Amino acid sequence: MSWSPVGSSLIDVLWGFLALCFLLAFCAHKVWSRYEARGLYMLFQDLIRYGKTKQNLKRDEWLRVFDVPKRWFWHFYALSVCWNGLLLLLYLNFIFQHQSRPSWLTGTLEVLTGVPSADGQVPQLSTLLVQLLLWVHSLRRLLECLFVSVFSGGSMHLVQYFFGVGYYIVLGLTVLCSDHMGKGSGPLLSQLHWLHVAGFTLFIAASLLQHQSLVLLARLRTGKSGAVETLAHRVPHGGGFELVSCPHYFAELLIYISLALVFGGLSLTWWLVVLYVLFNQSLAAQLCHDLYISKYESYPRQRKAFIPFVF
Repeated sequence: MSWSPVGSSLIDVLWGFLALCFLLAFCAHKVWSRYEARGLYMLFQDLIRYGKTKQNLKRDEWLRVFDVPKRWFWHFYALSVCWNGLLLLLYLNFIFQHQSRPSWLTGTLEVLTGVPSADGQVPQLSTLLVQLLLWVHSLRRLLECLFVSVFSGGSMHLVQYFFGVGYYIVLGLTVLCSDHMGKGSGPLLSQLHWLHVAGFTLFIAASLLQHQSLVLLARLRTGKSGAVETLAHRVPHGGGFELVSCPHYFAELLIYISLALVFGGLSLTWWLVVLYVLFNQSLAAQLCHDLYISKYESYPRQRKAFIPFVF
């Protein structure tokens, strides 16, 4: 799998555009605070915030019409488990049953990559592993949303909801796009590389960090018996929270980096996905960090927002 020129495919343009949008949103949030009283600024804040960072936002009533519960996050992961599970099954059939992909899928990949399908294309071990790990990640997040996290009355914008739905559909196709443009050869196991092992190891470590962080957040609202005692927001402590305000967001970035390593570190398309996740999670972490600092006078000042010792 090799680097391809930026803009050579629709899928690269899409992820590059999304990364740029969230970078600009992050910069706008940092410098636009002096326009807080203006309607355009409030609309911007309404679109980028969700959950606890949105609850104290002084919005016009008409903006609340577009609110949906933040607890609907589980919809994204349920969709991802089903959709990416389907794509995984189709790829397994391609590998072991030697069945060709459905024409709708082949046509979609050709449009997204600009590369016509080739006869005799060799299955990629990297693609299979990334598909499997992405499905495992989605399943874990679904179970955490349903059985670990304790959601309050927080909301998100309807635009964010539909964006999340589309995101996981495109993400699964992006994995196959990287495969579609790949040039791997030989039997599946002969493609095994040390980067596969490194990526898998990082994936496990980052997943454990994210799970631990979500458990610590949930315990802020539950008693020793596990029953919910409060929906109030409190200052989290322990684990990655001793270094950053949002270790679960940092873990999300590490998970996507781990998948880039599984791809051999050579998929430009996936690095653009990583770039998008970096800017997206940076914005979300900064909003949470700002809230903690403004709300709690005793909040640990040595904590960074997102990346330990950096930001």
